[in-house]
Amino acid sequence: MTTNPVQVKPKSKQLLSPGHRACAGCAQLIAARTVAEALGPNVIIANATGCLEVTTTPYPESAWGMPWIHSLFENAASIASGVQAALIYKNKIQSSVMPKVVAQGGDGSTFDIGFGNISGMWERGEDILYICYDNEAYANTGVQASGATPPGANTTTSPSGRQSIGSDLRKKDMIAVALAHGLKYVAQTTAGFPLDITAKVKKAIATPGPSYIQIMVPCVPGWGIEPADSIRLGKLGAQTGLYPVIEYIDGRFSGSMKIPKPTPRVEEYLKAQKRFAHLFKSEEGKKQIEFLQMIADENIRKYNLN
Repeated sequence: MTTNPVQVKPKSKQLLSPGHRACAGCAQLIAARTVAEALGPNVIIANATGCLEVTTTPYPESAWGMPWIHSLFENAASIASGVQAALIYKNKIQSSVMPKVVAQGGDGSTFDIGFGNISGMWERGEDILYICYDNEAYANTGVQASGATPPGANTTTSPSGRQSIGSDLRKKDMIAVALAHGLKYVAQTTAGFPLDITAKVKKAIATPGPSYIQIMVPCVPGWGIEPADSIRLGKLGAQTGLYPVIEYIDGRFSGSMKIPKPTPRVEEYLKAQKRFAHLFKSEEGKKQIEFLQMIADENIRKYNLN
């Protein structure tokens, strides 16, 4: 007696399907799904090690509905460069519509571990979109501080003790770094605005040459927030001026998302997050809150947010 093999049909045609293992309310997966739908199926993604890789591709499963490659923490940009070179060679001998190549990583692989490889990819002017999902820490490995961690945030590697204000380093300005490499399209947004993410991704893939999009994605366990608050905080971070929604085209500032009047104070944004709870318990902490407000005020002036 012979038995025909069971034909398993995919339950979803979505480019990033549900059923992954991310936390409830994970803003990174909301942003990543928005990105995937904006990219469309004709794309090849190289993804760095991190939450996005761990939650969507536990062997032998995958939530992705397009070609997707994971190698190491530091080399998503290098893998993307290799894929791009292979596609260019293939296109020379067999004319076809080339897929768009995209590299993705969290802030750890972008701001720190993969920084050199990203710089090389940008220096070579390769037609690759790099997307950073910025949750401001190494959330996947224990919430250690990264180059994207804001001053005052509590992480597992920040100075400890009752007198500590948390991280004592200022966040690395990756937008400025991207602009210094001469990228044609550079943008920053948050998971609080999915339609803005879609618009920016479509602009980026329509722009020849390297491009960079940085998306703030609140992390439920890493920030100490409720799952229902991730999108609200994505909006509030932008509306305070602390994480402005901005865009550069051909190296020139081309616009920003205006913020409400009266503008919410940074304190409102910080109070919702356990990683900043210690700042409300001392005079030194209050000074740190004032410093973060100063950063927000600088952004409001710099980018003409209101």
